[in-house]
Amino acid sequence: MRPVTTLFLLLSLTAGIAQTDTKLYEIIDAVSAERLEKDITTLANFGTRHTLSDTVSNTRGIGAARRWIKSEFDKISISCGGCLDVFYQKDLVKQGENNRIVKDVWVVNVAAVQKGTKYPNRYIIMSGDIDSRVSDPTDFTSDSPGANDNASGMAGAIEAARVLSKYKFESSIVYLGLSGEEQGLFGGKGFANFAKEQGWEIIGVLNNDMIGNIKGVDGVVSNVDFRIFSEPVPPTETERERNRRRFYGGEVDGISRQLARYVHKTTKAYMPEMNPMLIYRLDRFGRGGHHRPFNDAGFAGIRIMEAHENYTQQHQDIRMEDGIEYGDKLKFVNFDYAKKLTAVNAIAMASLASAPPPPGDVAIGGIVEPSAKFKWKKADGAVGYKIYWRETTSPTWDHSRYVGDVSEFTLEGIVIDNYFFGIASVGKNGHESVVVFPSGIFRN
Repeated sequence: MRPVTTLFLLLSLTAGIAQTDTKLYEIIDAVSAERLEKDITTLANFGTRHTLSDTVSNTRGIGAARRWIKSEFDKISISCGGCLDVFYQKDLVKQGENNRIVKDVWVVNVAAVQKGTKYPNRYIIMSGDIDSRVSDPTDFTSDSPGANDNASGMAGAIEAARVLSKYKFESSIVYLGLSGEEQGLFGGKGFANFAKEQGWEIIGVLNNDMIGNIKGVDGVVSNVDFRIFSEPVPPTETERERNRRRFYGGEVDGISRQLARYVHKTTKAYMPEMNPMLIYRLDRFGRGGHHRPFNDAGFAGIRIMEAHENYTQQHQDIRMEDGIEYGDKLKFVNFDYAKKLTAVNAIAMASLASAPPPPGDVAIGGIVEPSAKFKWKKADGAVGYKIYWRETTSPTWDHSRYVGDVSEFTLEGIVIDNYFFGIASVGKNGHESVVVFPSGIFRN
């Protein structure tokens, strides 16, 4: 690199100008629609992947599906010189746990862990669901191809592993296949408990559930829209934290909401043709997904999925009725769209896994003053920090200022009453941590 160019980059970083990492464009280009089509086809051809289905056959049932998923992760690991730790994680769920568990069953997840070079105990997870179902959630024998729900998300996690395993990252990445989603989110609950037992520091969970459909039941067709669901605040917050929110704000600034904004930001920066939609809900109205058990355990987790669903192709017996073709068939999946959403995940994980940890103990001051003041604890590996702020009605961080390698700063002329604020760590490579909303208040 020429000295002038090097100097320009260093000055740009010092000034806080956002840098684009060409590696992320390489990652986007490396995601393959053809490989996704092949993997989704393989998963759909197992006939049914119901959690309670056959585990002995090599061609049909969830047992065959999870063994195939593990074999794919194993192949990827071999190709990257053993960079993935591939394993099963399982829990026994007893008959009667709910009305969808009609017999005892081992809920088996498949994980592939790519260890970070600097922060191996910090993890970002991309998950997809292995299982499928028809109209009756207890019917574990009928054909249930589950091509979009959720072979698409599972294939996305496998493809992300193929692409990202060719790189090294400071934090660890987990590519995860979860079972038991349709029976009551059992796989996610089991893996969240496993992570807590192992003492993992989970940066965030990107749950991909249906990333292959572009034509909604209402007739809307779009191959660029997608939704990011996130809950506003963690369910594990304390009564003191709830009370503080009445006076200091934070109703829409929990850890999962910040993760959602991070995915939104990386998408707009590197894939501007896409339209990420921040949905201010845990999940679709009255429904659930496999990020929820991680949220219940206190981890940041979001759901990434298509914007326009077709309910005739979800949880349906395969049939033709009143001229409508029902069933989650391979023919309804748009593989180019699945490629785009897989890339959305891949660049978000690559950016997060390349960033330093976030600042700690972020506190804000400036009550009845014409300035907003901040203090924080420095993070390992950070070369500087960026203050973000937005109007209280805005869903995204719209303003920012890079303030250098300091642990406190005052934004002159910015009245604390009119905005929400947050702080992010910045690494020497320009990648940023998730924004941290202030949890402390101070007065001079």
